[in-house]
Amino acid sequence: MLVFISLSLILCYLVQVSISLPAILTSEYLVYGGLGIALISIFGVFFKKLSNRVGYDGFSSGTLLLWFAYWKPMPFFTADSPIFFFFPLYFALMSSFITLFLSNQNHRIDKESLGYMRTFDKERAIPAWALMLCVLGSVEITQHYQLYPVMMTLLMLRFALSSCVEADS
Repeated sequence: MLVFISLSLILCYLVQVSISLPAILTSEYLVYGGLGIALISIFGVFFKKLSNRVGYDGFSSGTLLLWFAYWKPMPFFTADSPIFFFFPLYFALMSSFITLFLSNQNHRIDKESLGYMRTFDKERAIPAWALMLCVLGSVEITQHYQLYPVMMTLLMLRFALSSCVEADS
């Protein structure tokens, strides 16, 4: 999830230094581009054409661009709303923590627990593509501004589970 972490930190920097954001960051082209990247990632994960790392990273980056370009111009958010700094910072910290400490740690997990994780990952709980659709839907719900970060956190935890199981296979 290096692209997602880098993109989150870049957005934090651009918002924090209070420069006038380039028009491209809030344009409808970025909305459609982020939506396109997210949908391609969902289809790639659903049809198993993309690896988990590429699929989750592409989807997370696409939805972050979509969220920023869609929410920033809305009239009920002021120009210096703290969510445009703190949400990307939270995403960068959470995804880096998950990548460093939870992903690819299958050598520390006993075989029985790994078997349970593999069973849980085999689409018996929430499939990755369904969770991705929920995250995509949460971008549209602007009245509940905490829904998007909560859904992204669940997606990051799902990524950690998938990468542990994928590394064992």
